[in-house]
Amino acid sequence: MPAATLSLRALNRATLARQMLLERRKLTVAQAIERLGGLQAQAPNPPYVGLWSRLEGFEREHLTEAMRKRRIVRMSAMRSTLHLMTAADALAWRPLLEPVHQRGLLGNHKRALEGIDRTAVVGAGRALLDERPRTSAELGQALAERWPGSEAASLAAVIRNNVPLVHLPPAGSWNSHQSALLQPIGHWLGESAADVAPATQDDLLLRYLAAFGPATLADAGAWSGLTGWKAVAERLRPQLRVFAGEQGQELFDLPRAPRPDADTPAPPRLVAEWDNLLLSHADRSRVLSEAHRARVFTVNGIVRGTVLLDGFVAGVWKIERAKDAATVVLEPFTRWSGADRLGVHEQALQLLAFTSDGEGERHAIRMP
Repeated sequence: MPAATLSLRALNRATLARQMLLERRKLTVAQAIERLGGLQAQAPNPPYVGLWSRLEGFEREHLTEAMRKRRIVRMSAMRSTLHLMTAADALAWRPLLEPVHQRGLLGNHKRALEGIDRTAVVGAGRALLDERPRTSAELGQALAERWPGSEAASLAAVIRNNVPLVHLPPAGSWNSHQSALLQPIGHWLGESAADVAPATQDDLLLRYLAAFGPATLADAGAWSGLTGWKAVAERLRPQLRVFAGEQGQELFDLPRAPRPDADTPAPPRLVAEWDNLLLSHADRSRVLSEAHRARVFTVNGIVRGTVLLDGFVAGVWKIERAKDAATVVLEPFTRWSGADRLGVHEQALQLLAFTSDGEGERHAIRMP
């Protein structure tokens, strides 16, 4: 039988449901991050905002404590970018993502590493990290003493891309911008690290669809950085549901995953910078119009905080802080209705309260 067709709005609502943006959920930090398939985390504060937008009663200390107690780790994972992940997912998924890290290493440092025995560099780097945690700069400087004339940054990159390294707290915690101390994940997690088996690519596709489906195989590749999804999908096809998109694309999904009605109400949401919602599909049209893409993805690599109205990106936001004052600056892409404006303003004031570090701070909203 022909595959049932899913409209763009149906895809939107399914994705928002999986990403907990239709309604806030009552979950622990670890439960949420597991269901979300990790949280992109190259900057420290966006994951906190990402969880605030998704969880009831979330407080910043909840995530900080989860990292401190080693339930959540910050490390390079999908797309060889920094993510927050549960300890179990980090251990299971990182070996599978090795080709992504090797591709990233050679893409950025191939010329600088010509003629260098990378295996020897990895061995030396492991020995240095066995002594104590070190920053990337410290690793590079120490390795450059053994490989004089080589670029320290490239030598450090060899270690970062060949050894699964955790960014030790407080790096990655709220407002922490210090250089991270790095430690192999096995050292950081201790005996518990031996209890987790590596994931297969089949496992990863099922987890991806649970968090971001229905989706194409190109979407899975964009999220993970891995290739070879066609063979995976064919193995799993008997246990998956297959739909067609409006453009005829083949969409895979889990049979019992939530797929709300296309007319399900979607409340206003302020979505964090670099949020999963915008970085996990090759085709972002399910949440972001191509006409607005350049206003969200900037030329210097920033993915701006976005405003969702009726489930789709309708503007961007940022917080400007001065002495004893904080202002959410809103930039609508279209004309907002009065009800939408009120809903966004309510979320903006709640966000200011969440991000505030002082009781006397004055809060305001500014928009055209």
